[in-house]
Formats: sequence, C-alpha cells, structure tokens
Amino acid sequence: MTKSYTSTAKFLHWLILALLVVQFAVAWSMPHIGRNTPVTTLISLHFTLGIVILAVALVRLAWRAAQGEPEPEDGLPPWQTASARIVHWLLYLLLLALPLLGWINASWRGMPVVMAGLELPKLVATRAPGWGWTGDVHEVLSNYVLLALVGLHVAAALYHHFIRGDRVLQRMLPGG
Repeated sequence: MTKSYTSTAKFLHWLILALLVVQFAVAWSMPHIGRNTPVTTLISLHFTLGIVILAVALVRLAWRAAQGEPEPEDGLPPWQTASARIVHWLLYLLLLALPLLGWINASWRGMPVVMAGLELPKLVATRAPGWGWTGDVHEVLSNYVLLALVGLHVAAALYHHFIRGDRVLQRMLPGG
C-alpha cells in the first residue's frame, strides 16, 4: 500500500469538487421547481450536471475498489482515521443518492432528463404515488447534509495541514 493517492484518484476527487461547485451555483441560480415549473436551461443544466456527477462518482468508486486506498498517515489517532472513513463513505453515498433522488423527482414531475441530446429513461412514472417526497429530501440532503460534510472534510484537511503539520492534505494535492 502507498501513502498517497494515485494521480487518477486525485483527478477524480478534484473533478467532483469542481462539478459540485458549478452544480451549486446553477442550483442556487435556477428558479424554484414547483408544480408547473417549465424546464429552463438552468434546470436542464442542473439535471445534466447531476448525471455527470453520478457517473464520475461511480468511476471514482470503481477506481478506489480496484486500487484500494492509501494507508492512513502515521501517528493519527484511531478515532480520526475512523471519522475520516465515515465522512468519506457518507460523501460517496450522497454523491450517488442525490443525483438519483433528483432524477426520480424530475421523472415524478414529468421533466425530461437529457444527456447529449438523448432523453434518459424515467425512473418513476409521472406523479407516481409515493414519490413526491424525493425533491424535498434531495434539497435537504444537498443544502444541509452534503454542505456540512464537505465543510467538515475541508476543515479536517486544513487542520491536518496547519495544526498537525502532517501530510494528509498533500496526499490529495496534485503532485503531492
């Protein structure tokens, strides 16, 4: 096992971050999606970015499964290693669940999800009973849970860099 992430893992990590930044900018700029909201360019872009994030997260998980993860940094307390693993897996879970919830909600609302000019299949029928909750859960998980976990992830990386002075952050930096 190595102490650093592969260049592919680093690229995928930073690509997901860049996609999330753009996704949040689009999400916060687009109109509120209500009962009769038409699909605007921003809403369509939000859907597309969600599918791209889902695809990149799946590639990242496949890469991690094939390559493994680096050994923990020497001298870390076990609770920090365990906390980091929990936060990472929760982030992966959200990177999969949020696009799927959004796609389900778009399907439920009858809104097309289009990628490269092709309409993707609906995951549930329009107004299918029992699926109306997906938009609210998508919003709460993204605006609160995902942002809190990303904030915790960033704070931990900065803590390790500036307070502990270890290599935790450098292991994920390009060229680190």
